[in-house]
Amino acid sequence: MEQRSEVQSLPFQTIKEKDDNFIARAMNITIGIIPLPVYLLLLALIVTFVYMHDLKSDILTSIAVMGFFGFTFAQIGKSIPVVRSIGGAAIIATFIPSAIVYYHLIPNDIVKSTTEFTENSNFLYLFISAIVVGSILGMKRETLVRAFLKIFIPLIAGSIAAAAVGLAVGTMLGLGFQHTLLYIVLPIMAGGVGEGAIPLSIGYSEIMHMPQGDAFALVLPSIMFGSLTAVILSGVLNVIGKKKPEWTGNGKVDRSESGDVSSLESHDNEKESVFNLTNFASGGILAVTLYLVGMLSHDLFGFPAPVMMLLLAVAIKLFRLAPAHIESGAFSVSRFFSTAVTYPLLFAIGVSMTPWDKLIAAFNAANIITIFSVVITMITVGFFTGKWLNMYPIEIAIINACHSGQGGTGDIAILSAAERLELMPFAQVSTRIGGAITVTLTLLILAQIY
Repeated sequence: MEQRSEVQSLPFQTIKEKDDNFIARAMNITIGIIPLPVYLLLLALIVTFVYMHDLKSDILTSIAVMGFFGFTFAQIGKSIPVVRSIGGAAIIATFIPSAIVYYHLIPNDIVKSTTEFTENSNFLYLFISAIVVGSILGMKRETLVRAFLKIFIPLIAGSIAAAAVGLAVGTMLGLGFQHTLLYIVLPIMAGGVGEGAIPLSIGYSEIMHMPQGDAFALVLPSIMFGSLTAVILSGVLNVIGKKKPEWTGNGKVDRSESGDVSSLESHDNEKESVFNLTNFASGGILAVTLYLVGMLSHDLFGFPAPVMMLLLAVAIKLFRLAPAHIESGAFSVSRFFSTAVTYPLLFAIGVSMTPWDKLIAAFNAANIITIFSVVITMITVGFFTGKWLNMYPIEIAIINACHSGQGGTGDIAILSAAERLELMPFAQVSTRIGGAITVTLTLLILAQIY
């Protein structure tokens, strides 16, 4: 047995002895999570497949393409002075791909492959499911109850204040009260494109007797630029949090929770030290299952799938329906996705879901000032309301910023820029529930006026 053990360990010893060769040393240099030799090989493979017009949209090819470009753009964002301090990695990984697609600076085969995979695989909601379920199950029950009950106060206060300020600014700049309200203020807080822009444009079309395409074209630029503004300001909030550590829980929401670090972070080392592949797989399948239940509820009752998934995860945590090892597995899944999948997904979002022309359509002084006033008011009111409620003001401001974002895609970009993906459950409340309330109230009131 001892001799066998020595024979088995020989290859590892040999590798260790040769660890100073060129390739082994190069493996220690990474672009994101990709070792440099692998990165260069991926580049050669992508170029070859594009040259052969044989770049497929299957999962293996898409992982390679999205990983290569996602971490490339993120690395660029992390290397630019000033920009890197305000969420540059997330900004560059999302919006530069959108621009290079619009200006045809990237091969069409890459655009087609990435778009087909993103649209057909529902990859975005796999990411959201993993982050939301893992983050909720990684929290302490007491924190979950307090935070979810209190989070609506700054959200409501921020929405009312942002609407009032935005209307005042837009009207003073000559955009008109009605135009500012319907096509700037409300779209920003409507919850993104699928849950916000589309139902709003359909409602506007039916109530005000205008083509839906025209209404959609009017509301979309405000959503896009509002989301970009929220991403940048969330990056700024992250910088402020580093300079004023007493204002941030680094992912923790409620000050009344004991301890100096967030519940997620305090569990991090402990859970990783007992990492188990079976628990990891169990946590992953739990997240997927909860989302499928949400999908069924949407098909049967029209209830948004992400919201149902979030509520089910909260119920599982509150009523202790999952054992600790399953919670640990789900938490590990969320950490894996936040580390390995964020930037590839942001690249896919930029390529397939962020129309650059709609974003730049909002680039005139009056629109920019009005949109900025809405988002900054939402964030500022969230900050001070959170402080008043004995919550961490940086975290509450970031959660309020998500109410100004581009739906689920905006949440990912905003929280990535803020380096706080663990806030995804609260961001989903802000985006989904806040957006649904905004759209519903808008159309109900509009129907009474017209």
